[in-house]
Amino acid sequence: MIDFHCHLDLYSDPPLAVEDADRAGIYVLSVTTTPKAWTRTLALSSGRTRIRTALGLHPELAGDRVSELPLFEHFATQTKYFGEIGLDGSPQFRTSQEAQTKVFRATLQFAERMGGRILSIHSRRASDDVLSSLAAYPNAGTPILHWFSGSQAQLRRAVAQGCWFSCGPAMLRSPNGRAIAKAIPKDKMLTETDGPFALEGTRPLQPADSWRAVEMLAKIWETSRDEVIRNLRQNLKMVSASVSDVSPAAG
Repeated sequence: MIDFHCHLDLYSDPPLAVEDADRAGIYVLSVTTTPKAWTRTLALSSGRTRIRTALGLHPELAGDRVSELPLFEHFATQTKYFGEIGLDGSPQFRTSQEAQTKVFRATLQFAERMGGRILSIHSRRASDDVLSSLAAYPNAGTPILHWFSGSQAQLRRAVAQGCWFSCGPAMLRSPNGRAIAKAIPKDKMLTETDGPFALEGTRPLQPADSWRAVEMLAKIWETSRDEVIRNLRQNLKMVSASVSDVSPAAG
């Protein structure tokens, strides 16, 4: 199945997490939180045909890592995936809002200049600002809002702007998460886990847990598991084809 937002490099045993995902046949987008983690995280997927690596600079780290923007630009030619990028409006990160905006808009500018990228985007408590930034860079590529938690009005705005969405078991456990998933167009949906940050009890979700999201979506959409699988696989093909590969060595 598909785990379109997972931090493979941040598990307690990253090589084992990669091996387990590969053995389970899961297509994984392995996102990073800083450009300095890019080289090591890309190496984790060496020889794994179902794992792609995204270049990121997480908004929670933007205040301390804004100096890594030149490094981000340097590595940006090596992958057609950017993530985790975005904005976070939570109270504990309000002091870094200026740095977050600078970093996010710079990554969108890089993406636009390089012909577009597939973007895995964090938007917690910052949906309107994220969408305004995306509107300012309409050619940045294909935006995928990871674990979207905005209002229904913000969801409608995101859909109107052409956004995609990735939803995981942790999101779909909440009433608000299920309501959002029900309203997302079925042809704009992908599954994720956000492991190891998202948990099942005290256990970090693994890429194979993306199958649980499939079961949950079948109930939310009131359809069969097989129909959800067909839908998600077609969506993955559409997203993957939305941006051209950048090089034979791309992540």
